[in-house]
This record gives sequence, structure tokens and C-alpha cells, in this order.
Amino acid sequence: MAGFFERLKSGMSRTRSGLGDRIRTLVGGRQWSDDLYDELEEILYEADLGSHSVETILDRLRDEVRHNRPERAEDVTRLLHQVMVNMLEAPANPYELTGDGPNVWLMVGVNGTGKTTTAGKLAQRMKQQGATVILGAADTFRAAAAEQLMEWGRRAGVDVVRQAEGADPAAVAFDTVRAAMARRLNLAVVDTAGRLHNKAHLMQELGKIVRVVGRELPGAPHQVWLVIDATTGQNGLEQARVFLEAVQVTGIILTKLDGTAKGGVAFAIHQTLGLPIAFVGVGEHLDDLMVFDPDQYVRAILGMGESGD
Repeated sequence: MAGFFERLKSGMSRTRSGLGDRIRTLVGGRQWSDDLYDELEEILYEADLGSHSVETILDRLRDEVRHNRPERAEDVTRLLHQVMVNMLEAPANPYELTGDGPNVWLMVGVNGTGKTTTAGKLAQRMKQQGATVILGAADTFRAAAAEQLMEWGRRAGVDVVRQAEGADPAAVAFDTVRAAMARRLNLAVVDTAGRLHNKAHLMQELGKIVRVVGRELPGAPHQVWLVIDATTGQNGLEQARVFLEAVQVTGIILTKLDGTAKGGVAFAIHQTLGLPIAFVGVGEHLDDLMVFDPDQYVRAILGMGESGD
């Protein structure tokens, strides 16, 4: 776990310098006073936590300060940490596979969020968990999408089902599920399109994929992962809502946390979409996808030690 925390903390250095360092400067060597709440509010807003999250954090922090009466301003940081952790939902085991047959996971999200890359990283993670995996290149409308997934499949050491560019995405998903069943594999991860001709077309295509895999394998898809790019901040939430209308999303994968100073967007995502964040991406390497841990995440952005030092 120490390795996990250090990699997370390193990957989120830009957010930590904008949020954690400023908070430490705010509280360092001072006694806590009510007039510091306004400065804290500004810092939280600039980390892109979202107005509702900021208001909730400050209200709960005021309650904790009144109840605990911290002697030092530094103690307020520990109270802030606990308040923030309690606002985030710890995911159930996202590696869990259900039933006897293969599970089907759909990857959805706007193009450019890192969806295809994340599909390859998930395949690698699941192999490390002992699962047998196959990938499906159902994003047939984006030039070179299949080639990109083939490369990630090669890196992860898993096969990829693909068809010609422009082929029916549902047919690719069908073939992927069929291959997983025939080979008695544990998991089929299907990459889907993130941008089609219009919103209605996108929803129709995703709906068709869900129906086709559900007919072939009752209970599928077992997970629908919505991939969101942290660098887009709250601007990406409006686009994300389209996918919630099209399919029953089960969880969020937040990518590119290493590329933004606004890594606090996890709070806005959870508060706005009401879905757990299951994984976070903090780099371009195959193993830079980690299970989301609210405690470790908050410690990382606040610049706290693993034990709260």
C-alpha cells in the first residue's frame, strides 16, 4: 500500500501544490479563527471541488471545530481530512466478477478521456488478479481506435476482437462476448464510441450494444464504467450526463489526475452524478490505474503523510 500511496501522491503533485500547500500555508503557525474559513473556501473552490461540495465541507468542518475545539490550526487539517473522506464513497471491490460465466464490462465516455487506454489498463489489472480477459474494439467510428486498442492488448498480453472501421459496434460487442464464452474466459472488456453523429445516434448505438450483449449473455453488461478526464474539471460533467441517459452506468473511472491542478473534481463528480469512483488513472504506464481509496486520495491532495503526519 505504501507503493500505491506514493505513486498516487506523486501523480497528484499539481493538485497538492495548489490545494495542500496552500492549506498548510494558511494554517501553519497560527491559531484557528473563524476568519480563516473565507480563505479556505477560496482554496477549495480553486481545486474544482464544486460549490455544493465546498459548502458541505465547510459546514461540516465548522461543526467539527465547535465540537472538538482544536488547540492548533494544524489540527484543523486533520478534521478537514476526515470531513472530506466521509463525503466520498469507498467503492465495493471493483475487481469482483459475478456468476460462473464471463463478465462483460462496457467502457463508455467522450473520446479523448482515455477510455481506450483505460480498457487496456483494466485488462492488465484483471490479469494480475488472476482473471482471463479479452478486449473488444467496438469504437468502430474513430479512425485508428481499433489499432490503439490492439497495441494496449499487446502490452497487456490479451487478445482483441475487432472488425473493419465503420462496422456495426454491436456486432463487435457480440463477437467479443461470443469469444469469451467459447474460450471460457472470465471477462470481456468492450470499448465503445464516445462521439457519433449526434447525441441521439450515440444513445441508440450504446442502447443497441447493451441489448445485444444482454440477449447473448443474460445479466450482461455486468459493469458499465464511465471514463471522465480530470483535466476537463466540471466542464466534463455535462458531457458525462449523456451517457447516464443512454446506459445504466455502475461506476466512474477518473483519468489524468496527474495532468491537472484541479484533482478535487472527484468531489464534484460524486456529488453531481451520485456514482462511486472505482478507479483513478495517474499516468501513462500500463500499471498506472489504481482502485480509488477516499482516505489515500484526500491525504494525497492535502499533502498529508500516509499515517496523517
